[in-house]
Amino acid sequence: MITIVDYQMGNLRSVQKAIEHVGGEAKISSDPHEIATASQLVLPGVGAFGDAMAEINRRDLAQPIRDFVDTGRPFLGICLGLQLLFEQGFEHGTHRGLGILPGEVVRFDLPESFKVPHMGWNTVHKTAPSAILDQIADDTHFYFVHSYYVRPADPSLTSLTCNYGHDFCAMVTRDQLFATQFHPEKSQANGLNLLRAFNNLASATESQSHSS
Repeated sequence: MITIVDYQMGNLRSVQKAIEHVGGEAKISSDPHEIATASQLVLPGVGAFGDAMAEINRRDLAQPIRDFVDTGRPFLGICLGLQLLFEQGFEHGTHRGLGILPGEVVRFDLPESFKVPHMGWNTVHKTAPSAILDQIADDTHFYFVHSYYVRPADPSLTSLTCNYGHDFCAMVTRDQLFATQFHPEKSQANGLNLLRAFNNLASATESQSHSS
């Protein structure tokens, strides 16, 4: 069972349906105990960084999310769910993030020929191995909608890059923590392949925990 964090800022049902489409089981929860003790966790998100952190804190979900990541179980962040993992974001002021990964979230500063938000299909490039990218070819297209992007303090966290005016981090990987700037649930076959790999990884992890 994959638990999807509900903090009222994401297309939760679309993520749930995509996971179910690739053979996974998914539930939506805002219960701190369920989140901290989940077998697998997805943190989705659409909206502003500061508003999201305020809602996560209001629901007492920040520490359960951190506690889950500390267990080493499979975790997937999507779009804003990637950005919230970092130490701070600069959308409408300066806001503290979850602080799970070192780095910051900044707005695109591009020539007028580039529209912000960056919206639509774009190509990603592999820069480091990641367990959920084995079936994803280099130069694959995914669907993006964002005005801000992450700048990891540790370059080794970046497993995919994308170019929009300049290269930016499109995905991070650390052990079994994965997070994408794009929306796999909106990325048709390529996104489903990524979610299937995450689901299979989660299933394998759960089987190992039951056999140990």
